[in-house]
Amino acid sequence: MAKLYIVPTPIGNLDDMTIRGIKVLESVDLILCEDTRRTKKLLNHFKIESKLRSHHQFNEHKEVQHMAEKIKSGENIALVSDAGTPGISDPGFLITRTCIENDIEIECLPGATALIPALLISGISFEKFIFEGFLPVKKGRKTRLDNLSEESRTMVFYESPHKLIRTLNNFSDVFGAERRISVSRELTKIYEETLRGTVLELINHFQEKSPKGEFVIVVDGKGKIK
Repeated sequence: MAKLYIVPTPIGNLDDMTIRGIKVLESVDLILCEDTRRTKKLLNHFKIESKLRSHHQFNEHKEVQHMAEKIKSGENIALVSDAGTPGISDPGFLITRTCIENDIEIECLPGATALIPALLISGISFEKFIFEGFLPVKKGRKTRLDNLSEESRTMVFYESPHKLIRTLNNFSDVFGAERRISVSRELTKIYEETLRGTVLELINHFQEKSPKGEFVIVVDGKGKIK
């Protein structure tokens, strides 16, 4: 029986694509992706000629049942995101749930995601951690942060460059200016950089040096033994 393959793709460096991931993308009948232009560059790099179809947050609700029917009819389908593992702050949950509801087998390949490297190089202990992804832009943002004000586990957030300073200021208000954090940007890429310090120190840094790239922020939990 055909199945859905969840295939992680590199978060920056194309050499991080796994051999197994390449073989799966070569063999499937269709690849679902967020941006066909971006995924086409990946496929061209590895000389993969499989068909592409857009599958993103704006069309996934109306697409998932149709995709499940295609798999049940015998087509193997792979799901990728623009970077990293599908479903981690990217589309993926809905089609996975639909396949489960339709008794379709799902095979998830291990691979790239930005949060694990950021944790490992943060210098902040993470025996226990929570992943919060992107904070709400407007509605629910304050509530989400207030709910985390007493969190003792290490917290991991994703953020875009134009919202970074706002988010760091929010952290200062909720967690305190002296809370330890680590900010990584452009992981695996040419300009990869990780900065460590207090919330206030990182605010001052990015006020002087404009944020560029995609960011992963690791925040120490409250009351942890240093």
